Amino acid sequence: MMLSMMFKDRSDAGRQLAQKLLSYQGQANTIVFGLARGGVVVAYEVARILSLPLNVLVPRKIGAPGNPELALGAVAEDGELMLNEEIVSDLGVSPALIQEAARQAKALSDQRLLKYRQCAPLGNLQGKTAIVIDDGIATGATMLIEIQSLRKRGLRKIIAAAPVAALDAWSAIQKVCDEAVCLHVATDFGGISEFYLDFAQVEDEQVQSLLQRGKR
Repeated sequence: MMLSMMFKDRSDAGRQLAQKLLSYQGQANTIVFGLARGGVVVAYEVARILSLPLNVLVPRKIGAPGNPELALGAVAEDGELMLNEEIVSDLGVSPALIQEAARQAKALSDQRLLKYRQCAPLGNLQGKTAIVIDDGIATGATMLIEIQSLRKRGLRKIIAAAPVAALDAWSAIQKVCDEAVCLHVATDFGGISEFYLDFAQVEDEQVQSLLQRGKR
């Protein structure tokens, strides 16, 4: 399949994405958030180029039984749950199974938060602007739940940004944020990794290192 856009790696994607966000360069009370874990690598480059502080959000996708890449929904780091009711209904997933999957997802999120928040406390977000970044949007579940969670914190503005996104998922995200920036919205979307030459797994240690370097 010929792709109209291919990134070398997440850092390359971040540098390209930053060029579409230059209007926020050095803007006061603006924070760049990366969705853990891969989104932090992209967000680090955006934060560096825009001279903005870097932080992290730690949602977890709830995968379907037997197909973990298919999102039944997601859990925000504050524990808020969002379900894709259509997929849940089509698969006939029981409430008990969803509850257990959500509990496991939240437990993993909490483990990562213990590591990440030591070097990147969330702090008071009232009246601030958030640029929320992931390395790609397949179902949109994790981005949607974190935008919903951030709304409760009194932010002035939320910008969703990604190098690549599936059309349906990006349309859903555009409806809930104040601004949406995507380099490539794909109608033929097999998976995020197809748009990267190098899509290596990102480890917790790399996230922690980038958060330390991203302090301003």
